[in-house]
Amino acid sequence: MPIFSAPDGTRLAYHLRGSGETLAVLPGGPMRASEYLGELGGLAAHRRLALLDLRGTGDSAKPADPAGYRCDRQVDDVEAWRAHLGLERMDLLAHSAGGCLATLYAARHPERVRRLVLVTANPSALGMRATAEDRLAAARLRSGEPWFAEAFPAFESWLTGGGHFDEVFLPFFYGRWDDAARAHVEPEERQTNEEAGERYFGEGAFTPDATRAALAALTAPVLVYAGEWDGGPRPALARRTAEAFPDATFTVQPGAAHFPWLDDPEHFVREIVAFLDTDAGVEPAAARPAQVSASPDRTPS
Repeated sequence: MPIFSAPDGTRLAYHLRGSGETLAVLPGGPMRASEYLGELGGLAAHRRLALLDLRGTGDSAKPADPAGYRCDRQVDDVEAWRAHLGLERMDLLAHSAGGCLATLYAARHPERVRRLVLVTANPSALGMRATAEDRLAAARLRSGEPWFAEAFPAFESWLTGGGHFDEVFLPFFYGRWDDAARAHVEPEERQTNEEAGERYFGEGAFTPDATRAALAALTAPVLVYAGEWDGGPRPALARRTAEAFPDATFTVQPGAAHFPWLDDPEHFVREIVAFLDTDAGVEPAAARPAQVSASPDRTPS
């Protein structure tokens, strides 16, 4: 397990899986240990995955100052990690809340990003976020599931502030509520630093106008990857995320929710590898019809 030092001296760990060109991976949660990412559905067969445990999660140490958990304050961790990996420019993949950190990193260090993949990514760094209405609309798409009748009222109550988080609605986060999904859920509490997660989105973490302006300097191609049934973000919000980048491709994985590499591993790996191989003239087939070329004059859909 390799370890390096963040600029503030916090010792950070990361995990290597697979072989080939390095793909740096930032986990979501927020502040969930990278363990939950596994081998990203088999992506490790095509790339050497370097999975970072953010400060205070997994095998990484806690910072002396808990204020360091705030998302924008972890950008320097990612830059120190890139230098440690010896990468002049890196391919970077981020999932869920990790998308905020990746977006801030790309805005601050655009010259260090070769390709960027945002998987079911939270767009708060751009001034957008999934609403309760978004999540409930996505949940209603699952009305034919045998667990829907019990799960939906609890989900609605939680989202509207009348109820508590209930495991009964966890199936909404997965395209298939099967044994693999249940096994993925089981260690979540152990893997997540709740205090850090509460601080991650703390006041002052995001300055969307400045971030959007800085992203104009990003020349790297970006893939914004959504799940058809995901509520956070829904595909429409993911498309708007793509419009914030100068060179972005947007795609939706059919039948997938928030963890698309579990819902259809072959589809997920095929699309991600195709995007990463774009320099060789390969283009993600599913992404091609939905390509987005962002411009300041474009009205978000």
